[in-house]
Amino acid sequence: MTLRPLRLAAVLALATALCAPALAHDHKPAQPAKPTLIAHRGASGYVPEHTLAAYWLAIEQGADFVEPDLVITKDGVLVARHENAIAILNADGSVREATTDVVDRPEFAARKTTKTIDGTAITGWFTEDFTLAELKTLRARERLPAVRAANTRFDGQFEIPTFEEVLQLVERANEARKEEARREGGRRWHRDDQPIGVYPETKHPSYFQGIGKPLEQPLVRLLNRYGYTGKNAPVIIQSFETQNLRQLSRMTRVPLAQLLNGSGKPWDFVQSGDPRTYADLAKPAGLADIATYADGIGANTNLMIPLVGGRLGTPTTLVADAHAAGLIVHGWTFRAENTFLPNEFDAGTDPTALGDLEGQIHAFLKLGMDGFFTDQPFLGRKAIDSFVK
Repeated sequence: MTLRPLRLAAVLALATALCAPALAHDHKPAQPAKPTLIAHRGASGYVPEHTLAAYWLAIEQGADFVEPDLVITKDGVLVARHENAIAILNADGSVREATTDVVDRPEFAARKTTKTIDGTAITGWFTEDFTLAELKTLRARERLPAVRAANTRFDGQFEIPTFEEVLQLVERANEARKEEARREGGRRWHRDDQPIGVYPETKHPSYFQGIGKPLEQPLVRLLNRYGYTGKNAPVIIQSFETQNLRQLSRMTRVPLAQLLNGSGKPWDFVQSGDPRTYADLAKPAGLADIATYADGIGANTNLMIPLVGGRLGTPTTLVADAHAAGLIVHGWTFRAENTFLPNEFDAGTDPTALGDLEGQIHAFLKLGMDGFFTDQPFLGRKAIDSFVK
């Protein structure tokens, strides 16, 4: 069903108020009748990412799943941030990227440090050096202010949400859908009605395991507490690494997805000396290996249709190969701004203007892609509706 759109002011007000034994992993979830719409970090094209406002707005815009990236606090609480670095500095001390206002908080100046995360030295502030109570005093900022200047009007308004708060928000949204179905349709909610799901990503799992703060146990514990326990649960756990997904496949029966980047290799492969790259994992042999512990792949768009001179080139066989291995395929990331679009879909010289996202999405859905991550769920839903008539 389609949710009634709410005014953004109402959405923001509500979001502010909200502010083991081995298991066989031999299932494959059914492919959906329509492409799956995954709200990348929430409705991050419209509101600062990884905030309750962004997740709620994504649900109102028709997302099937909301996607929180998960990192952990000093006291072991999972929170939603793009990275554990909540502000990153350049060598000259200027701010390179910030998702919070920590750089303007003198009480936390001494927390600035340099760490090596997945082989890269980063200077800034990190979630694992803050308790949850301390993080809750910070406020979210737009991560891409040069591209999404309009989103900066919300800087300073929203807290950093915990993963549990995201689950609670989704739970409330699903209850609202049930009540709407009963009120408008005169019927009870039934199992054919698909609930909104959650699509968490474990960020830097080897790093967190290395500092004694593994993400897997608290993640599975929370999912179990909120009823995400079976193969049909509306949740998919994703990671760019492989070993933690193998571990999770023995801890839970919920669906898992191996993320595949357009270059490089999983960090756990770097650590173990495994010579394979993401490109190798995207080949039939690699996909067959993935199918032993996961149910799908989250594929960089370039692995499905490479860019040639800034335009879409010849499609690869990745989607068909993944399907042959029994894997679902979700593509990432589809963004509407010209700066992110292939040249044939952009709309002029302004890199921040919105281009033809619908055309780009259609090009990939024609390959049989089962779903996609997008920063603009409203436009993603329009693309699905115009594709599936």
